[in-house]
Amino acid sequence: MRDIIDGFLRFQREVYPQRVELFRQLATEQNPKALFVTCSDSRVVPELLTQREPGELFVIRNAGNIVPSYGPEPGGVSATVEYAVAVLGVRDIVICGHSDCGAMGAISRCTCLDHLPAVANWLRHSDAAKAINAAHEFDTPRAKLDGLVRENVIAQLANLRTHPSVALALEQGRLNLHGWVYDIEAGCIDALDGATRSFVKLSDSPATVAVAARNVDQL
Repeated sequence: MRDIIDGFLRFQREVYPQRVELFRQLATEQNPKALFVTCSDSRVVPELLTQREPGELFVIRNAGNIVPSYGPEPGGVSATVEYAVAVLGVRDIVICGHSDCGAMGAISRCTCLDHLPAVANWLRHSDAAKAINAAHEFDTPRAKLDGLVRENVIAQLANLRTHPSVALALEQGRLNLHGWVYDIEAGCIDALDGATRSFVKLSDSPATVAVAARNVDQL
């Protein structure tokens, strides 16, 4: 904890004075252009990956970068998605999975989660990804996990489209959806091409989208 406090003190002493004007603007408003949904894993830092400033990304983080389907009792993720789209007017939503994901690893290995009932219940939102991935054959456990991470991104994009605010924004042509997988060791991102349902290197194809505005037939 001391390291965390020391980090804040360093921020207050060295960083804040150089960015006073930015924080003065942020004190009364935010104008993020994208909602970034990713895992709680400490190795994934959205602002670092995308080199964004404070106020430029609206972020949801949870185990497995999960977006539950919209239901009669929407929770915190649903409320945050709705606020980002309907109030903040974000133009893009990114679902970002990552390599060596612990949540997907538990599913891939069929780990007993009886001692973690909340986690077990939460990961049921990835059942579709689990079923699809199980239908494929893999040479190694690592390949199986990598496949599940990708299938989970696709599944969460499908869940995302059940949210009324997202469906409306797509229909009105004011929202794009993106599916990414971040490789921690390689420092690269694979992006889902909705037209081909395959992942491509984002660095090679930076315009890749999973679901483009007014093209709701993708995926």
